[in-house]
Amino acid sequence: MTQETNGASEGEGEITLRVATELSSFTEEEWNGLSGTSRDDTESGYNPFVSLAFLRTLEETGCATRRTGWMAQHLRLEGPDGRLIGAVPCYLKSHSQGEYVFDYGWADAFERAGGTYYPKLQISIPFTPVTGPRLLVDRKTDPEGGRAALVAGIKVLTERLGVSSAHVTFARDEDVSALDHAGFLLRTDQQFHFFNDGYTNYDDFLASLASRKRKALKKERREAVADGITIDRLTGKAITERAWDDFFSFYMDTGGRKWGRPYLNRKFFSLIGERMADDILLVMARRNGRYIAGAINFIGSDRLFGRNWGCIEDHPFLHFEVCYHQAIEFAVERGLKVVEAGAQGQHKLARGYMPVTTTSAHYIPHAGFRRAIADYLERERREVARTGEYLESRGPFRKGDAPPGEDQFD
Repeated sequence: MTQETNGASEGEGEITLRVATELSSFTEEEWNGLSGTSRDDTESGYNPFVSLAFLRTLEETGCATRRTGWMAQHLRLEGPDGRLIGAVPCYLKSHSQGEYVFDYGWADAFERAGGTYYPKLQISIPFTPVTGPRLLVDRKTDPEGGRAALVAGIKVLTERLGVSSAHVTFARDEDVSALDHAGFLLRTDQQFHFFNDGYTNYDDFLASLASRKRKALKKERREAVADGITIDRLTGKAITERAWDDFFSFYMDTGGRKWGRPYLNRKFFSLIGERMADDILLVMARRNGRYIAGAINFIGSDRLFGRNWGCIEDHPFLHFEVCYHQAIEFAVERGLKVVEAGAQGQHKLARGYMPVTTTSAHYIPHAGFRRAIADYLERERREVARTGEYLESRGPFRKGDAPPGEDQFD
């Protein structure tokens, strides 16, 4: 279902911005014409999380719906001929869970001052702290104009709904530029990513490390599988329903202890496996003839995205092996340029994952609240930058001017 929310001129015709309350308002063909949403997009690069298959699966399995606090308000930008030329995955949120950019303090402050923070608009991929396109624009027309129209639509929708704010999380640089130009407040944070520096195999990567770090990782990997554990990598048709059963039990056990209520249900994994099997890597650890731990990754055009992990047995270093070392090996073998290992986690630094700045953008209509948030974000950005510089200096790699084989760290 769609409803018109705004109109604007485009050359001699008029573009129309509508709100779609369900993703069935978009066809696969028109969605795949938007930047970053399909594998044939060699220019922008394919991001599996903005594919219609991924987003529809979240919606159709009940994971991201009004009942779970994710009410669809997707923006649909149409040209004069009615053709889709832009879209925004947008939700009316009644809470701040599953976002990974934490604004609980903002909500508390606004409500203490007599305001109502929820609902708010959230422009993101539910439960997915992965940078990617948020202002989805047609690859064949004017991308800058499309982004500007979509940003204007977000502001209009925020004000028409009378909500406290709109939040665009894990946005790409070109989207950040458009949002910044429109007066959104910018917020930064850090993740840890592995960068494939032309390695031909995992040993090439190890050779780039300082000797002590290299020895530590070799020992860690040996100990991770010392108790008769073997590792399987499953993609495509090799991912069976039994494998999903096992992985879901890991996900529920670990997610239940970590979050209280895991966000994804069993139906989601079956349906995403049916629709996107070639975009999925399951890394599964087996002991005594059964799987005991696993991690799910998604494969983009040039990078691997690590997402969820779980286990039903605890073994030293097994988490690092399944989530980080295996991901690096797979990426190098596939010629992928980057591994994104999810949100937070300075322990990733010692395993070859370096700090990367992520950016979100926030529209706060209330003038007083906006000033307070802007002041906070200015200080927070400075601290994030300082922390990033420090962590960058503590990476595990050899210094270029040091003698080969010498340890580079205290």
